[in-house]
Amino acid sequence: MDEQQHQRPHQSPASKDPFLLNYQPSELRIASEFFTNWLPFLSKDLCNHCTQLLSDRIRSIDPESSLCDGQKEVSNGSDGCNGQLNENSDNHDDNCDTHSIGSWKDGAEANSPVETPSPRMSWADMAQEDEFGEEEHEAINGGTAVPASNSNLEEVAKATPEKPTLPREQREYIRFMNVRRKKDFMCFERVNGKLVNILEGLELHTGIFSAAEQKRIVNYVASLQEMGRKGELKDRTFSAPQKWMRGKGRQTIQFGCCYNYAVDRDGNPPGILQGEMVDPIPDLFKVIIRRLIRWHVLPPTCVPDSCIVNIYEEGDCIPPHIDNHDFVRPFCTVSFLSECNILFGSNLKVIGPGEFDGSLAIPLPVGSVLVLNGNGADVAKHCVPAVPTKRISITFRRMDPAKRPMGFVPEPDLQGIQPLTYDNDKEKKSTGSRSNHRPRRQRDRRGGRNEGMGSAPRNDRYSEPRESNQSSQRSSNRWSRARPSS
Repeated sequence: MDEQQHQRPHQSPASKDPFLLNYQPSELRIASEFFTNWLPFLSKDLCNHCTQLLSDRIRSIDPESSLCDGQKEVSNGSDGCNGQLNENSDNHDDNCDTHSIGSWKDGAEANSPVETPSPRMSWADMAQEDEFGEEEHEAINGGTAVPASNSNLEEVAKATPEKPTLPREQREYIRFMNVRRKKDFMCFERVNGKLVNILEGLELHTGIFSAAEQKRIVNYVASLQEMGRKGELKDRTFSAPQKWMRGKGRQTIQFGCCYNYAVDRDGNPPGILQGEMVDPIPDLFKVIIRRLIRWHVLPPTCVPDSCIVNIYEEGDCIPPHIDNHDFVRPFCTVSFLSECNILFGSNLKVIGPGEFDGSLAIPLPVGSVLVLNGNGADVAKHCVPAVPTKRISITFRRMDPAKRPMGFVPEPDLQGIQPLTYDNDKEKKSTGSRSNHRPRRQRDRRGGRNEGMGSAPRNDRYSEPRESNQSSQRSSNRWSRARPSS
């Protein structure tokens, strides 16, 4: 392969490939991110020059991407397609942080305190893009006050698809029908002398948010975090305790109500502080709530009117607890940035700072929604051990009407939300072959830890999570009544 074949395409912004002119900037950005994630596979067995050529071509897809100075100055010469670089190429490797897309250094220069590399893209994500733009833009035009910046409004307009191929209702329904729902988790333990499934009522939903939507949410949380640091949010909305030991230092942002985790200096017990006011739920979070209701993640009888954002740095955790009954059931938590485990058990043990032992560890994939209800919310305790890397979670809950803050006014744009309807025929076809097959329960006869299970007494429990894709309509709408407040 001669020198001309190895020369890199240095395109100026003005000289674009005619092929790229057929696509919108938002489509090009998603395609560029997708191929970036697949570059290690696409460049396998290629020489360094060919890998660089492919890397530059992928960079040229995104109109906003740019090569580092070292790449622009590197020589086009080559000794052939044998993987050997000339002297100029060696100097380039020493002077440039990223000689190809996908370097581990690409995510080192984040613009926000919680920014990390974007979630991995899929072909479905490329089609989905960001469906939040239209809804959030409509909410902002409706005059609802939210803590937002001008840059966020520009991002809303920029991310809105300019030429949708299908109406929003059709795109939403297609995505809704492809949501995966894992239900009927099982982990039997003795509680008050009886063997009970402590995870009854637990559900895990994936495919609710596309990668582009996750990125929008994470960036917005970063802007809220910065506003909190500058004192631009109400006093009790943002909390940033000092990290004085492992497991301590998680930052929180509360909307709708101020929740007190422990007895405070004024003697107030744990629960909702009815005399304290925080900022109202932002419009972007209202869009999330509407999706959770419409896509059968939460029931229309339990629309959240409060939420709390947890921002974890490496080593932060949440200790074992059962959510206060100032909040009714069910409630849910959404995970962003990185995957982590959540532990469940009727008798969770604290091993050390940020270290806990439980009966069952459930992985929470990025973008997943965990719904807690029934025994899963009221019998089993749950905790999040020290996270290995940055993580964001948003927990959406509905307050007990008797516990709401004084002067609380329900959000008018969160009233009357109706779930989408299922295509029963399509659902039966997709689940019919599985509906009659139920795996046998296998008891844990060893009693020790087994695939995430703790050290409960022998034969006191067994666990058996089952997965279904759009399980029956009856099970997806089954919600147990919340236990009365204590």
